[in-house]
Amino acid sequence: MSKPRANAPSESPAARPLALDRQLCFALHSTSLAMTKVYRKLLAPLGLTYPQYLAMLVLWERDGLTVSQLGERLFLDSATLTPLLKRMEAAGLLTRTRSADDERQVVITLSQEGRALQARASAVPRQLLCATPMPPGDLASLKAHLERLRTDLQAHAAD
Repeated sequence: MSKPRANAPSESPAARPLALDRQLCFALHSTSLAMTKVYRKLLAPLGLTYPQYLAMLVLWERDGLTVSQLGERLFLDSATLTPLLKRMEAAGLLTRTRSADDERQVVITLSQEGRALQARASAVPRQLLCATPMPPGDLASLKAHLERLRTDLQAHAAD
């Protein structure tokens, strides 16, 4: 009696629980990669990388955050943010200064150039929407589902 081949073409993905295409994590990961590629094109004229754009979005909402506050908002740790912020400071988009209240904390402040970049970046969300044929309502629903999934996963990871 011969053994069936592990990857027999007649075997449906549903019959294989570890098939790559069945994995939610891979769907999220590959979608994130595709999203980042689209953003790379959109952000190149602004001189921003995708992680820098995310940091700028937060700072445009609320300037003068500490590195740890920015990290909480972006779900990133200080070790990941520090090199990113150093490059942004070298590009003239922001300044990093020690807090007068607690010198262990570093406060991030947008420069004039960083504030001015907001107007140029204002078209990016609309341009991203043009990259997908999904109706805006479907995208809003997907975003809400992903946010709920993130919250649930974070709660589970904290257990």
